[in-house]
Amino acid sequence: MVLLPVFIQIALTFALLFAMATARTTTLASGETKMKDIALRQPNWPVRATQFANCFANQFELPVLFYVLIALALPLRHADLFIVLLSWVFVVTRFAHAGVFVTSNDVRTRSLAWFAGVLVLAAMWLYFALKILLLI
Repeated sequence: MVLLPVFIQIALTFALLFAMATARTTTLASGETKMKDIALRQPNWPVRATQFANCFANQFELPVLFYVLIALALPLRHADLFIVLLSWVFVVTRFAHAGVFVTSNDVRTRSLAWFAGVLVLAAMWLYFALKILLLI
């Protein structure tokens, strides 16, 4: 069961990738963005495409610590119910963060969702580290 939240997080990442690709392709096809204006990764995409791109890129920041934790907890047999429950909470915070990011992009709300994820992930790492260090 511990892998299901991982798979859901990965699905979110792919969904954002496809949304970003669609937004970029649409803007290129319409002529709103010219290839020469983005060929060297210049930040010349319209707002909507940039929202998806930034949200997609964000999935390779904080979630990396989540993936590492699960990758360590599984073979060490420390992926217990607490880790599974907090994994789901973490993934929910990532969906909330992404949802705000690609809609209203209200920075205050987005930051709250991000910080909630940080706290959950920190709790997971602390719990995992204590289990390992104290041989629980």
